[in-house]
Amino acid sequence: MKAGWRNDKLGDVCTFLNRGISPKYLEQGGVCVLNQKCIRNHRVSFELSRRHDAGVKTVVSEKYIQVGDVLVNSTGTGTLGRVAQVRDLPPEPTTVDSHVTIVRPKPGQFYLDFFGYMLIVIEAAIQEAGEGCGGQTELARSVLAERFEVSYPTSLNEQQRIVAILDAAFDGIATAKANAEKNLQNARAIFESHLQSVFTERGEGWVEKRIEEWCCSIMDCVNKTAPVVEDPTPFKMIRTTNVRNGCVDVSTVRFVTEETYKVWTRRQVPQKGDVILTREAPMGEVGMLLTDDKVFLGQRLVSYRANSNILNNHFLLLALQSVDLQGQIHAKASGSTVQHMRVPDTKNLLLAAPPLQQQHEIVSRLISLRDETQRLASLYQQKLAALAALKKSLLHQAFSGQL
Repeated sequence: MKAGWRNDKLGDVCTFLNRGISPKYLEQGGVCVLNQKCIRNHRVSFELSRRHDAGVKTVVSEKYIQVGDVLVNSTGTGTLGRVAQVRDLPPEPTTVDSHVTIVRPKPGQFYLDFFGYMLIVIEAAIQEAGEGCGGQTELARSVLAERFEVSYPTSLNEQQRIVAILDAAFDGIATAKANAEKNLQNARAIFESHLQSVFTERGEGWVEKRIEEWCCSIMDCVNKTAPVVEDPTPFKMIRTTNVRNGCVDVSTVRFVTEETYKVWTRRQVPQKGDVILTREAPMGEVGMLLTDDKVFLGQRLVSYRANSNILNNHFLLLALQSVDLQGQIHAKASGSTVQHMRVPDTKNLLLAAPPLQQQHEIVSRLISLRDETQRLASLYQQKLAALAALKKSLLHQAFSGQL
């Protein structure tokens, strides 16, 4: 260990507090309460706080959050172990609900912002330590206190020096991340804007008619779930989760026997180039089948096969992604709880298209633009990953005494 540094169990350098009850939230009155949704990007989002039905006097004063407190999400799935430090207080007394633990440093032992960074360093380990069953995970205070060790310099001046370096670096990283996220959003918006302009501005020679008149066939699924088998087979069932963002992903399908496959494809065997629409869960996702694998439609799916003499199948896919067709799909939604589209309505959508040669030209331009924007999006995503790795590396250096 570097001179002037020490290791301690987390429970030896802090105390753990929370409300201990599940609050009943109100629109007005009561006391402000932070829940697990308020822990975001290592900061506390006070604007997401709710109100508790108890009065201010019912909350023990020490359980109001203080500057320097670190909030740890101690229950739930997916968000368990997230940490955020309170660097500024809200305008009124605020506490936490039973899903959040307040980790409070012992007085005089830490420069407060250093304590916040120290818990960010062990965040991943906290997340891995969740205990529970049935999909609900919990992190007991005893686990927080005994399982985790923290390393820190005993000098408050040294802690403050490290915080100054990290603050400056992370401010720069945050700016770079915001710019990369904006550029990523812009790259995606470029394609979306061009796609919508094609189908809203149209032009001379466009004809509108029912989608059934543009297709050789529109085939819905068998109205029951096919019996699946555990081991992989050549026969694959496409589900609604496989249809996303213009593609049909067959890497995460379920498998059936050949006998089941033949029964479920007795009306029509899906083929490469078919366009698949989800009628429910969620409604309105579309994708093109780009494989010759032996696949069939699971429940809540419809397959469109374009008449190649009058309709380009890629044009059909793009049209179904447009605001016009998406608006028609959602306008036909029914169901009081889960929105779904009736099979007859899938055949009555109104599709406008120009002559076939013009369709080919439109598809060529849009696909080229889509490929370029996807390339740019990939670059920005790589930059975001690099920034996240840089942040992690800086924290590692800081808490191994290398800064």
